[in-house]
Parts: sequence; C-alpha cells; structure tokens
Amino acid sequence: MNPALWEYTNSARLAQEEEAYFTEDPLTQADEAILHDTFREPCRLIDLGCGAGRLSLSFARRGFRVTAVDLSSAMLEVLGRSAASEMLTVHRVRANLCRLEGFADASFDAAICMYSTLGMITGPSARRATLASARRILRPGGMMALHAHNLWLNLRDRQGRAWLLGELGRQILGKGTGDRPMTYRGIPGITVHLYRWTELKHELIAAGFRIRSVVALDSIHARPIRYPRVLHAMRAGGWILVVERVG
Repeated sequence: MNPALWEYTNSARLAQEEEAYFTEDPLTQADEAILHDTFREPCRLIDLGCGAGRLSLSFARRGFRVTAVDLSSAMLEVLGRSAASEMLTVHRVRANLCRLEGFADASFDAAICMYSTLGMITGPSARRATLASARRILRPGGMMALHAHNLWLNLRDRQGRAWLLGELGRQILGKGTGDRPMTYRGIPGITVHLYRWTELKHELIAAGFRIRSVVALDSIHARPIRYPRVLHAMRAGGWILVVERVG
C-alpha cells in the first residue's frame, strides 16, 4: 500500500465527511439507482470497499443481509454508528479485499464493488486476486456489480491529456501501468488504475465471470451515454458492470 492510500484508509476526517461529500455527487445517484434495479430481492450481499456504508445502509433498509468490508477502521466505525441509529443490522469486517480468507466459499448471493474501489488497489496481481476472491465467495450464478474508470476519460481536460500522452508513450516502451496519481479530498498521491475496456473485460472473464450488463457513463454527470453501442470504449467516463459467477 502506498503512503497516500494508507493516509486515506486511516483518516478519521474523511470518514466523518463521507456522507456530506457524496450527498450531491452525480455518480452516487446513478449507482444507487442502477444497483437497486439490479438487486431487487433481499439476499446475502457483501459490499466490498464499503466506505462509510452509504450503499450498505441502503440495502439493509430493504431487508438485505449485508456484510460491509473495508480496510479503514474509521469508515467502519462511522457505518456502525449510522446502522445503530437506524436500528439496522450490518455486519462489518475490516479486511484487505485481496485476501478474503475469512469468508467461506459461496457465502454470498450478490456483491458490489463501487466507486472504482477495484482501481484503487495497487498492482495488477492484487486486482486479479481481488476479483478471484470475489468470485470464490459468491455462490455459482451469484452476481456482482462494480464500477471502473475509463483510461480515455483523460481526453476531457488538459492535465489529463498530458498524462495520457505520457502514459501511451510508457506503454509503447512496456512501462505503462494505467495508474494515474491524483489529489483526492486533500490527499495528494492517491493512485487510481484507469482501465481500457478490453483490459477490464479480459480481467473479468479470466477471473471466471460472465458480463451480464454494462452501463457506460459520461464523465461529468454520470448519466448513461447516448448511443452506448457506438464507441463506448472511448466515449465513456467509466462503466457500471453487472457480472455473474460462472461455474
């Protein structure tokens, strides 16, 4: 874990500010609507990278049996207080998403991994381990929803284009990673992996998932893009995918 991510996971300030920060966020509104349309019947659901538990609480209110997992004790504490104030049951687990050995095989019917949580995991092997762990703890036929950012969203602004040009050069030299450092909520040096569509699709299929649906979102309003069948791999700011465990 890099120092910036360590600061992020141990920040009481960010945990306290989480709810207010996301209240008016367009992606917040988009992902909740998509998730509740996807997972309609209460079941055993695990929230991977739950943060302060906005989605965990939302599903618990609907009668889902929710397990919330995060590396941040501060985030889990805030979630615990919120759940208690509403008399909701949300099981909280502090764990590294790459290593979910504490959960038995096929423990859950559904999983969510939102807000580019997968992209915040450092290194391709660690991200693959996370997908493998998620598949293992889902029952056969269980579904997972996840969000990922698109590498090409950097075309939208000058700084992004400068980074993208350098990244493409690094990839030609075999040194590109797709990891872009940025300042997030006052913490400099947070690194997020930005996916190419073919890369993301390959990683999910290799991990043992079948893609059931894809919502391509624009980078500003987080609304589904118009004509998503036309070059969504270039036009989308990111995607919300629903995938199914195969086998």
